[in-house]
Amino acid sequence: MSAAVPYARLAAFYFFYFASLGALLPYWSLYLRDLGLKPLQIGTVMALLSATKVAAPNLLGWIADHTGRRIPWVRVACLLAATFFLPFLYLRDYPKLLAATLAFGFCWSAALSQFEAVTLAHLHDRIDRYPWVRLWGSVGFIVAVLALGMGLDRYGTGLLPRVVAGILGLIWLSTQVVPEPPPPLQAHHEPWGRLLWRLKVLAFLAVIFLIQVAHGPYYVFYSLHLQAHGCSGALIGGLWTLGVIAEIALFLIFPWLLRRLPLRGLWLASIALGALRWHLIGHYPDDLAVLAAAQTLHAATFAVNHAVAMQLLRQFFGPRHQGKGQALYSSLSFGLGSMTGSYLAGLYWQSWGAAWVFDAAAGVSLLACLIALPVRTR
Repeated sequence: MSAAVPYARLAAFYFFYFASLGALLPYWSLYLRDLGLKPLQIGTVMALLSATKVAAPNLLGWIADHTGRRIPWVRVACLLAATFFLPFLYLRDYPKLLAATLAFGFCWSAALSQFEAVTLAHLHDRIDRYPWVRLWGSVGFIVAVLALGMGLDRYGTGLLPRVVAGILGLIWLSTQVVPEPPPPLQAHHEPWGRLLWRLKVLAFLAVIFLIQVAHGPYYVFYSLHLQAHGCSGALIGGLWTLGVIAEIALFLIFPWLLRRLPLRGLWLASIALGALRWHLIGHYPDDLAVLAAAQTLHAATFAVNHAVAMQLLRQFFGPRHQGKGQALYSSLSFGLGSMTGSYLAGLYWQSWGAAWVFDAAAGVSLLACLIALPVRTR
């Protein structure tokens, strides 16, 4: 990798940011359950956390693109996220938990999409190496999941808010050493509105939304689903970790895959495999081998989709609109998509049961695959 790219400093941010996700995603629903929240309330809290990703990245993306600076705004967002999380150390009341989730989530969600734009700007014409930077986020996720899987078994879920608060402080510290990337060359660029209303762009946005809707039951109820079938915290953490190991492996070989396989083919295959993954998780929770196989498909359902999305965002929006493009991607997929999937999963979990909810997620994945079929890539 070029010496001009601050690889280690970029990697540190991803490590700590996704360590916070590794603490929240598998275990926050367990913590909320132990506070006495019902499934619909848990789904609502997790949906609200996703909902903050709808507006926050777009606001920060607009500010960053118009000021021409990104890192100072990322630093502010990370500092506010760490500050607004502190009430979780003592809050127990459901309405107050919702308010704290809104404040913390807004700032936490805003930071990532702009940091992605910072990373792509530093990489410049070596965007194929993006997965090699991003994989350190996956390593951070694994460390958090494994450590907390054992720690929560021993000390209980009350440990979780203190750990997350510490990680958020480390995220903010990591941003202090990341330099502002050089500004993009002043080349001709199309207006934002014209880019946005192209048919292939609209199809891309619909697909990334549906992919995250399908992930909703997994992100909110996977740990509870496994725990209900007798899995220990360590085993649950191990299965989450297996998925992320598969993700890291995919990130490592993604540049090699791009040189040998068409981008569109990789994308379509990854979406279709999502349908298989959700069906297996929903119907075979007592079969460890099947669960393990389903987790290796995380390499397709998340890693390939995300790596392809970075390529397509660069193609569709160019460097001039990259901040807004990254924000739109984050808000529609990890924001509106995750919020919708999380809320619907919470709404139907008890009445439909796990198998039917995960089958619904599989159906959403198939719909996304159909919409992606006409999208052409370079």
